[in-house]
Amino acid sequence: MFDFSAQLKQRFAALQSSARFFSLRYVKQTSQHLTVRKNVAEPPQLSTDEGAMLTVRIDGVEAYAATNDLSQQGLQAALERAEAQARMLAPHALLDLREQAVATSRADYLSPNLTSAFPSLSDCYALLGSESASVPKDDRLVNWQVSLGLENVEQIYLNSAGAEIRQAQRFVFPGLSVTAYDGKDSQTRSLGRDNFGQQGGAEVITACGIIGAAAHVADQALQLILAPNTPSGPRDLLLTPDQMILQIHESIGHPLELDRILGDERNYAGTSFVKASDFGTLRYGSDLLNVTFDPDIPEQLASYGYDDDGTPATKQFLIKEGILQRPLGGALSQYRSGMEGVANSRACSWNRAPIDRMANLNIEPGDQSMAQLIGGIEHGILMSTNRSWSIDDARNKFQFGCEWGQLIENGELKGVVKNPNYRAISAQFWRNLSAVGDASTFKVLGTPNCGKGEPNQVVRVGHASPACVFTNVDVFGGDA
Repeated sequence: MFDFSAQLKQRFAALQSSARFFSLRYVKQTSQHLTVRKNVAEPPQLSTDEGAMLTVRIDGVEAYAATNDLSQQGLQAALERAEAQARMLAPHALLDLREQAVATSRADYLSPNLTSAFPSLSDCYALLGSESASVPKDDRLVNWQVSLGLENVEQIYLNSAGAEIRQAQRFVFPGLSVTAYDGKDSQTRSLGRDNFGQQGGAEVITACGIIGAAAHVADQALQLILAPNTPSGPRDLLLTPDQMILQIHESIGHPLELDRILGDERNYAGTSFVKASDFGTLRYGSDLLNVTFDPDIPEQLASYGYDDDGTPATKQFLIKEGILQRPLGGALSQYRSGMEGVANSRACSWNRAPIDRMANLNIEPGDQSMAQLIGGIEHGILMSTNRSWSIDDARNKFQFGCEWGQLIENGELKGVVKNPNYRAISAQFWRNLSAVGDASTFKVLGTPNCGKGEPNQVVRVGHASPACVFTNVDVFGGDA
């Protein structure tokens, strides 16, 4: 761990620059992705990526250059390219960053259980193969796969103000999916995959619940092809955490990214229905809605000690008792806007500049058990596990679909329905939040593939949430 640290520090100290401030952000990532499909092991996907970003600030203008040549000469050349860029940009600069504070911290941050050995490649394949083999033999089960992703990331941030921040993290992504087909309709039921990822070791595989789950997941896929279509009309909606993560991500996370609010993402990822003047006054949701930027849950996917600009990460309320408090804006966006934000300036790799990104964005638990949530619904539907999403450029009007639905009548779960979908407008939807599950319904989940930025950056995002109930939601089936 941090084997290159001493050598990198030595080379950084030897860099020659006329810049008032300069920094280096080193990233090394190794990954393996394994899949067993229908009891056949697919070839492993293995990769290693390593390089550094050099950033300079000259007369208030900031510029950067990246390199995978980590020799003294390679780092010096990148630094000089960044300096040349800064001077070229000077006549066109929109901001003077001379007074923007810089990081000075010296600290290490490690994922939980990082020093514990992870199962070998052969042991991982054996685990996936065993789970794949436990899918029942049924001609209607036409496809299934069990997968495991593993990513190890080391980051070292150094700057001319004396900062030295080292972070080593391991991310684990288990997944299981089964598809059933009866000649007319196909339905897929999944566990993990794109909605479950955590930091840690082999314990994450157990936490996901895929071990021993194949028969149950297959049975649910079979239930879905036999189930009636979801009825249309207004109903109360109970979302489980594996759908809440998509709801939080699309209709809270992206709208609150400050660079988007300031207009930076308009060309690619869109804008936001939220305005800078809304903070402190806008009723985003009901009194039950409490949303936090929370880097303090060790196993959560985007927990870290410092963001990629070296800003220390601390828990902050973004929405408190339904009122919008602060945006998801890192140091640069805060400096531009004069608003308080959070430590969420993040880059996907060494060759991308940090921008405002969601990290861990969570809904705080309420006070109702799952039985109480269900019991309080007279005419409703439970939905789990996202399978489709559509939302406008301002992150306002949306339509989401799920894998699994169950009707709720007079406080009791009833029959399974397939193709459950719902649509609404973001702020109205959150204002209709009528019940929030307690800690027993709370799950720590996340996704590895949130995309944003030009050129595109795909980052890991954590979402933890209880189950939640929303009143009077427009629900419809696959034929609506």
